[in-house]
Amino acid sequence: MDRTTALTWSWLNILNAKRLEALLRVYGDLAKALQHLDEPLLKELGCRDETVYATLNRLEEFNPETYEKELKKRDLSFLTIEDDAYPAHLKEIPDAPVFLYWRGDLSILGQPTIALVGTREMSDYGKRVTESIVPVLVRAGLVTVSGLALGIDALVARETMNVGGRTVAVLGHGLGKIYPVENARLAEEIVADGGLILSEFPLDALPGKYTFPARNRIIAGLSLGTVVLEAPEGSGALITADLALDYGREVFVVPGPIFDPHYAGCHKILSKGHAKLVSSAADILAELGVIASETPSVSYDPKSAAEAALLKVLTTMPQTADDLMERSGLPAAQIASALTMMELQGAVKQAGGGKWVRG
Repeated sequence: MDRTTALTWSWLNILNAKRLEALLRVYGDLAKALQHLDEPLLKELGCRDETVYATLNRLEEFNPETYEKELKKRDLSFLTIEDDAYPAHLKEIPDAPVFLYWRGDLSILGQPTIALVGTREMSDYGKRVTESIVPVLVRAGLVTVSGLALGIDALVARETMNVGGRTVAVLGHGLGKIYPVENARLAEEIVADGGLILSEFPLDALPGKYTFPARNRIIAGLSLGTVVLEAPEGSGALITADLALDYGREVFVVPGPIFDPHYAGCHKILSKGHAKLVSSAADILAELGVIASETPSVSYDPKSAAEAALLKVLTTMPQTADDLMERSGLPAAQIASALTMMELQGAVKQAGGGKWVRG
């Protein structure tokens, strides 16, 4: 997809997976579709009158060169659903975002990821739950994903970094400014510590009624599973859990005191049998099939290009040689030889069933 065309459509902020498919079916590519963008086409795409007029005004005012300068000034990168670097797990969901803006290390999304969500009005009990579960998951090699809201989200990010882990913050607005402003410094710390901040929205998009559910689908879509740490009824965390279920991902829920309204949402999910009750990080790791090492990971200097390539794709999630061959692009013979040498050095270990994990 031509970059200027992609940036223009992103700026318009109306393109979802369904509309993209419709435009490509009629016009073949977005550049041609952009040439035909007018009031009738926007209404045909299902845009309301106020959206139609706002979109046409934004199209008229858009300057690609100015926008590129703004991205560069903020050290932001941009990619489309057609790019090879687009997160594989996210691409699997039916309503995957067409565009993504990001800052930090996008490659961490290739590692096992777990979403941890909860209420902004965090209780003392919810704080203890988060402080108990997050560090264990991180030490087991998982990358945490949350929404950078106040309360549980912010604590997930801080607890991840406190034990040397990396975290992903998905925002429900453009990356031109961080909301809530109280977490602006936290966003900078996440990037500085090798993490990632991510959004599908153009730079000037403000948080609003519809942006947070949109953000929640990305959180669920990026992750192997979603853990609800604390959620009253009506909590946005429950939306994330429902979306994860829709996507066929695991959902884990921590129970709380039966009289505590902070956990009414958690208990409602559990009563419907829609999620797995967990009381520790070990419960979550066992369900995901993560092999958590009892000793600290070996710091290993690869002795060949093949070993370096394998280290990039090996995680705490067991993988077969075929999995490693697909992800690394190496031939089977090279993989077998490299794994043998790395196992002798303690850099990898067998997890049973012909599967391998990092040491």
